[in-house]
Amino acid sequence: MKFVVDFMCGRLARWMRILGYDTLYMRDTDRGKLIEVARKEGRIIITRDTHLPGTPGVKVFLLSSEFIREQLKEIRKNFPPAEMLTRCSLCNTPLEKVPKEKAKGNVPEYTYLTHDEFYYCPVCKKFYWEGTHCEFMREFLREVDSA
Repeated sequence: MKFVVDFMCGRLARWMRILGYDTLYMRDTDRGKLIEVARKEGRIIITRDTHLPGTPGVKVFLLSSEFIREQLKEIRKNFPPAEMLTRCSLCNTPLEKVPKEKAKGNVPEYTYLTHDEFYYCPVCKKFYWEGTHCEFMREFLREVDSA
């Protein structure tokens, strides 16, 4: 399942990527471009724009809330879960698992010494690892799900 999130929901787009959803973020306010991308790539539009539902040839999911917690709850309730931490949160590219040695000099030394698994975005050249920030994200999501 692939998504395109409009300019009103940038924070949600990043969270969807963290959750593993294939999510493009359109900063452009032009509805026509958003619809074109959705049609061309077979993506579901995620929006708060009440003018988009009913657009021929595209699927649109209309968010009912402007708040990130409620938006995440809506997404997780309506779309099958993806594998968390498998996409670059900046550009949406699938992350590649890399040998620990490749991370040396590219991550903080303490991180290199205390972690064995690293992931890499070949587009952004950014390294990822499961640090304490991941547990904070999981706790936030548990709160979202229990609300």
